[in-house]
Amino acid sequence: MSTSVRRALLPVVAAVAALLFVLITWQVVAHGPLLGPDARLSRALIRPDRFSELLADLGNVQVALPALAAALVHAARRGRATGADRWWIPPLAAAALMALVPALVVPLKDFTGRPGTPVVPPATGYFPSGHTVTAVVAYGSATLLLLPRLRSSAARRLLVAGCAVLVLGVSYGLVRRGWHWPLDVVAGWCLGTVLLTALALVIQPK
Repeated sequence: MSTSVRRALLPVVAAVAALLFVLITWQVVAHGPLLGPDARLSRALIRPDRFSELLADLGNVQVALPALAAALVHAARRGRATGADRWWIPPLAAAALMALVPALVVPLKDFTGRPGTPVVPPATGYFPSGHTVTAVVAYGSATLLLLPRLRSSAARRLLVAGCAVLVLGVSYGLVRRGWHWPLDVVAGWCLGTVLLTALALVIQPK
């Protein structure tokens, strides 16, 4: 697939993800019919254990941010060393995107006020999953920064697969541990996808 085609598809992907996010948010706020299957799926999947907790922890800022920071430093050094035009834009844009995550997620948690699953203490503010958005944006941004530096298609595929495994591992851990409802995680995927497509439009060549 050519670069121009990929760029043309990015707004479509962002629009679909944004629409799904709005629909899920509406269901949560209005206590819509999707919450029933969401609760049943959660009950079927919850099995709190140490492994699921460790997977969920990969979405902590203490883990995800150092991984992104390493990619930022590497991309900045390589871009400057190779004399790339405006080499500072991709790492700066990725850093700004990561800083935007709490500014978006925290107000959404306050707005929706969704309670947690039965295995967590009574509280609200579980929607969307901040751990999921953090994982998607941090690991996804690192992948977007590093992809142009890899010469072989096999290495690029391995990097993308590794990013997907990390995000899915975090998502599975959050639901399995009972720290989030499945829809919280799906909403995190949608919001993270919107943010990543915006980053891709900024840093990809035209």
